[in-house]
Amino acid sequence: MRQTVQMSIEDPRENATTAAIVLAAGAGSRFAGEEHKLLAEVRGKPIVRHAVDAARGAGFDEVIVVSGCADIAAVIPDDVTLLHNERWEDGQATSLRAATIYADARGHRAVVVGLGDQPGISTEVWTAVGESESDVAAADFGKGARPPVRLSDAMWSALPVSGDEGARRLLRERPEMVDLIACTGDDADVDTLEDLRRWS
Repeated sequence: MRQTVQMSIEDPRENATTAAIVLAAGAGSRFAGEEHKLLAEVRGKPIVRHAVDAARGAGFDEVIVVSGCADIAAVIPDDVTLLHNERWEDGQATSLRAATIYADARGHRAVVVGLGDQPGISTEVWTAVGESESDVAAADFGKGARPPVRLSDAMWSALPVSGDEGARRLLRERPEMVDLIACTGDDADVDTLEDLRRWS
């Protein structure tokens, strides 16, 4: 007697996983404080921890933090993957590349990339950008594309491999592809001591 086997073809998008990436490898050379800017405290916790916690709250399948110049391991929660970029001095592009290589090895099909020096980006912003189904999506606080940025795996090979531009170059060169997600909040970077004082 012939046995009938039922098969179903799954839409690969249904099981696709997404990782959050927090870029936190740069030197922060414009910051003249006694410690690295990412470790400076804003409202009771280090700047980088604000970014990491916002990403953690968005429910991604994995949260990846890329470190470099500063040793931030002590302030990164145990449930977060910490990647150290040995080439951090070669620019932000190398950190994003390291993270997407890792994400690919883990089987993630998209990443949402944010910056470690933006303490005002909320979990709601990370979530909204992550929910886009476009190959490229970015937060829009009323002045165009800003991080966080969603990139499907189809776009990873188009990212620069060196220099200080990561996803920004892709956003500039292919604006017609970008799904702008209207967001509210404070998207300012903390680059200087004056920037830090705004948060005091």
